[in-house]
Amino acid sequence: MTPRERILASLEHRQPDRVAVDFGAHRSSGISAIAYGALKKHLGIESGDIYVYDMVQQLAVIEPEVLDRFQVDTIELGRGFLTDAADWKPWRLPDGTPCKIPAYQGMEEKDGDWYLLAGDGTRLGVQRRGCLYFEQCYWPWEGKAVSEVDLDELPEVLGRSVWTGVAAPGSHLGMSDEGLAALAEGAKRLRESTDRAIVGLFGGNMFEIPQFLFRMDSYLTSVAAEPEACLTLSERLCELHLANLEKWLGAVGPYIDVILFGDDLGGQGGPLMSPATYRRLYKPFHTRLFHRAKELAEVKVQLHCCGGVEPLLGDLIEAGLDAINPVQVSCRGMTPEHLKKTFGDRLTFWGGGCDTRHILGHGSPAEVRENVLNLVRTFAPGGGFVFQQVHNVMADVPPENVVAMFDAVQEVVLG
Repeated sequence: MTPRERILASLEHRQPDRVAVDFGAHRSSGISAIAYGALKKHLGIESGDIYVYDMVQQLAVIEPEVLDRFQVDTIELGRGFLTDAADWKPWRLPDGTPCKIPAYQGMEEKDGDWYLLAGDGTRLGVQRRGCLYFEQCYWPWEGKAVSEVDLDELPEVLGRSVWTGVAAPGSHLGMSDEGLAALAEGAKRLRESTDRAIVGLFGGNMFEIPQFLFRMDSYLTSVAAEPEACLTLSERLCELHLANLEKWLGAVGPYIDVILFGDDLGGQGGPLMSPATYRRLYKPFHTRLFHRAKELAEVKVQLHCCGGVEPLLGDLIEAGLDAINPVQVSCRGMTPEHLKKTFGDRLTFWGGGCDTRHILGHGSPAEVRENVLNLVRTFAPGGGFVFQQVHNVMADVPPENVVAMFDAVQEVVLG
């Protein structure tokens, strides 16, 4: 099988010729730029710079030589953009390693702290001295209840949150006719250059975006205290997402295989809301978005959704979901055997392949190998599985463990 065929077979619950592998095709299957520098050195790769495409999480662009070494079957749509040297500018990682970052990104340094800036100069995110990542430092509707804001301002305030206002490669082009034409051109160029499955990151977050605007504690208070106002907000937000989805898939739909939506619905102990609240405030809008995506393009729908979300998986499947990542196996209710038995014929598990909480960063290479073999042998039979570690490879993960993880995947023989 070609890499694309392998991914599509897995998504269609057909047994591929070997385990399908993702590394860096979305923003929770990647690797910290610091860890990537160590990995390149360990692999003996001396060529090329370190390119940071996700400023908030400090994720690195994974180069073709590394993708080939680990037999990776996927690539992110963003790799079709920022292909010229002038598209990047120099910076230094928190450990002092030189790197390149997108030239369009507004930055400011003050007293050793770095800030990510909105177009109007607002400080959206901060990386404190000694820290490894940026964190949100500005919420446009902080201190307000949902019922107190003017929802006509929603399109404007979306550009003033670090998670929605700091562009990744591709999304920096915007939704103008000119930007969409450039988006389509880059997507087509990438499609013609690779036989890997292309994952397009759309977002469309319904539950998380209000948290980015109000702050998590304030928004969840409104969910409990004024659900009708939150329902109205969900309706308006979905309208915006649908309008953008029409434009975005009109540009890239012919060139991608998977569309990725996002919404972290769970925590370590389970969902962040009751199933009843999910069905009332979010499921109708996930359903509209997922189904409209499939009407607009021949794509599979994937949702990035952290946490113990087992009680919500049936509803997400009903909403039209094909695949979920990162499959956080250390959370309550997320036992691999249970997930595979209960949902494995209807949902592709895109992840859950190595425990990043307990094993990848802290175990020996032998322990990493054993963990991967156990998890993959549970999830992989019959298709419906794409390997990725549970979440991004963090800055302190030893490169030996990364190599052990991907080499273990290739040991698994599918029946």
